[in-house]
Order: sequence, then C-alpha cells, then structure tokens
Amino acid sequence: MTDFYLAVAAFLLLTILLGLWRVLRGPAPADRMMAAQLFGTTGLATVLLLGAASDQGAAVDIALTFALLAALSSVAFVRCARRIPPAERKRRP
Repeated sequence: MTDFYLAVAAFLLLTILLGLWRVLRGPAPADRMMAAQLFGTTGLATVLLLGAASDQGAAVDIALTFALLAALSSVAFVRCARRIPPAERKRRP
C-alpha cells in the first residue's frame, strides 16, 4: 500500500506542474487564484499521502495548516478583488 500512496503523491505533484502553467499564463487573476487553490488542495493531499506512507502522524497537523492557509489566501484575494473597479479589472492582463 505504501507504493500506491507514493505513486498517487507523484501523480499529484505532476498536476501541480500543470497548475503552475496556469498561474504563469492565466488570462485573468481569477484563473491564477484558482490555480493557487489547486496548489493548496493538492499540497494538502500530497502531505497526507506521504504521511500515511511513512507513518508520520504530524503530517495531519501540517495538512491542516495548509488548509487554513489556502482558505485565508482565497479570502484575501476576494477582499482585494472587490476593491478594484470592474472597468479596471478588464484592462489588467
């Protein structure tokens, strides 16, 4: 089962690489933020899988910290996006 956990963790790391492409080339800030959320959830799952594969109980604490940071970053993005006038949002690359 350990090999399966490691294989799934490797696959999730590959999806993070695909998400990095979206962060760099995203057409809108919202697309980039969604890719950053992908990093948070995928990082959370990867830490949990690696913790299960190596029998490390502290991985759950680390994963909960990642989940909290991901939620706070999305709240900060929404608060900042609401301050930008709609006309200016369309002009930004």
